Amino acid sequence: MKKVSKGPLSIVSLVVLLVGAMSFFSTSVFAEESAKINDAQIASIVVTANQVDIDAGKVAVANAVSRSVSEFGTLMANDHMGVNQAAIELVTRLGVTPEDNATSQSLAAGGQENLDRLGKLEGHEFDLAYMQHEVQYHQQVLNALDDVLIPGAENAELKALLIKVRPAFVAHLDRAQQIVDELE
Repeated sequence: MKKVSKGPLSIVSLVVLLVGAMSFFSTSVFAEESAKINDAQIASIVVTANQVDIDAGKVAVANAVSRSVSEFGTLMANDHMGVNQAAIELVTRLGVTPEDNATSQSLAAGGQENLDRLGKLEGHEFDLAYMQHEVQYHQQVLNALDDVLIPGAENAELKALLIKVRPAFVAHLDRAQQIVDELE
């Protein structure tokens, strides 16, 4: 019979399960939105998704014990601030006001839940939980870009911005997975 760990790894495992459930919920919200999404809603989703990762990145910088995790947090905060700035400049120029929607609300709520969970962890547990979440979050965002946001964008410039930033999300996902592998 397999022993169940009651130490730090059980907490990390719980975090992973919760993140997985959150990812499934958010993906189903994306699927519901896909049939009726418009550029104003896409703008809100993009800004919210980036803000979620900016906030988590700042927490990682403040709390990580691993240099690679701290550096990744800095990268997330900086890169996602840049994407948000470009998105806000574009929608302002186009006269599009971001429209709150079920997906952006779900992303914001999930981001806050992640911050709350991370706030209860420290040391290696924090680092691993943050990085595992980053892997799942970036995969979720890539799925949303491919399945909902890019196909749903009506404005050519907005679609071009989404296509332009996609490789950065792939690079973030790859680096996050490398760090998880190092931490495990």
